[in-house]
Amino acid sequence: MSRNLVRPYFGIPPGNYDQAYFTELVRSFSVFLQQVQNPGEGRNTTIVLTNLQTDDVGLETGTLFQQDGFVKVSLGNVPHVRGVSASGSVGTVGVVTT
Repeated sequence: MSRNLVRPYFGIPPGNYDQAYFTELVRSFSVFLQQVQNPGEGRNTTIVLTNLQTDDVGLETGTLFQQDGFVKVSLGNVPHVRGVSASGSVGTVGVVTT
């Protein structure tokens, strides 16, 4: 396993109902569910991220996205909204060539 987890033991069931076996089976499934639901630690030498979203709309805190060529982390208090752009003008400019 890549996450250094101890695999829970799922023994061979007895021919008849055995309360001790059933208790152990439930415990093993509980351990398995805890391991699956825990993302664990990450340490990578190389990583390739494809098809990253270009803003943090709808992402949970801590999710990676890319914006303007930079990989960013979605934070609850720093918005990176979709479709931000602006333009404006003041007066006119004339160009004279001779």
